[in-house]
Amino acid sequence: MTVKMDTTDACDLRFGQVGIACVRVRRVDAAALCEELERRVRSAPQLFSRAAVVLDLSHLVELPDDGTVDALLEAVRSAGMLPVGLAYGTSATEALAQRMGLPLIAKFRAAYEPADGGSIAPSAPSPAAAPAPPPAPVREPIHAAPPAGPALGAQHHDGNVRSGQQVYARDRDLVLTGAIANGAEVIADGSIHVYGGLRGRAMAGAQGDEKARIFVSDFRAELVAIAGHYRVFEQIPKDLEGQAVQCWLDGEKLMIARL
Repeated sequence: MTVKMDTTDACDLRFGQVGIACVRVRRVDAAALCEELERRVRSAPQLFSRAAVVLDLSHLVELPDDGTVDALLEAVRSAGMLPVGLAYGTSATEALAQRMGLPLIAKFRAAYEPADGGSIAPSAPSPAAAPAPPPAPVREPIHAAPPAGPALGAQHHDGNVRSGQQVYARDRDLVLTGAIANGAEVIADGSIHVYGGLRGRAMAGAQGDEKARIFVSDFRAELVAIAGHYRVFEQIPKDLEGQAVQCWLDGEKLMIARL
């Protein structure tokens, strides 16, 4: 009897972009951490509910012991997020991660901070841009790998971005000529220019470039963020809905003004 063996591989393993946000712990207080993260999840469930996060302990004076870190991880889970590892840090952090069976993960995307006050502004300062190293988007990437070189031009994307898809421009600006649907994401290390309707999410300065900007021809966004400072819209202000706008940071305030 001849037995036919199945030579198909059991799986494919590839390294690519990963949608990970960063939870930067500033003090060792699991209850306070859970309360703060719950507030973030309530304010933007579409962004934070069951979001994969990396725990960053580098801003603490002393590295917590294993039991304390376990309590912090449980606080993240209780808040509705999913901790997937620790951020790279010292050799002590690496040893801690090994003891706890956790991966060490680069802090790709800027940590999300609420835009203080989220001001609507009448005017804007002159733009500037300064790109940086690679971030970490989500879901169904449809980006093109940028060519090697010291100075990269803007990445262009023609056509619409459907719900569940994401376009990411590494180390450069992103220019889109179609519509961005609800549930879609467009992310850039530099600025973002949308020559169409934005109904989904736009995140500029993904590696922390606070001089990045977002320009939109038809503003109906779920969320806009620059260098991790974000604003979520349940309802677009009437004077901005459907208008051409630009977004920029003024200190820690995310400003939005009509063009």
